[in-house]
Amino acid sequence: MRHTYRGADVVDTLERLRPVYGLPRTIRVDNGPEFISKDLDLWAYLNGVILDFSRPGKPTDNAFVESFNGSFRAECLNVSWFLSLEDARSKCEAWRQDYNQVRPHSAIGQRAPAELVRASGQACLP
Repeated sequence: MRHTYRGADVVDTLERLRPVYGLPRTIRVDNGPEFISKDLDLWAYLNGVILDFSRPGKPTDNAFVESFNGSFRAECLNVSWFLSLEDARSKCEAWRQDYNQVRPHSAIGQRAPAELVRASGQACLP
């Protein structure tokens, strides 16, 4: 059972997604230890990917993530009572599924993100 997400884990995730989505040109990241790691820095350099770090104390540099974090906090974390780590994982996964598969988002024409991806013909992770 793991409680941390290191730079090597970020690299592993990006490599798992590469065959499906290809490589991004830029990745916007904060200054968390998983993003300032040597592992991610080397991976980005070798793959020609720019790591665009937000300025410390400037959450508006990544407003999309801040908006998502606010929704997740208000709609899942603040309204749930977690009885165990497995219970927390289950409730957070149910919220994620609803957020991506069901809930309409005003920024994309009142459609769910999965619907938008299906309409584009791109691959979509479950």
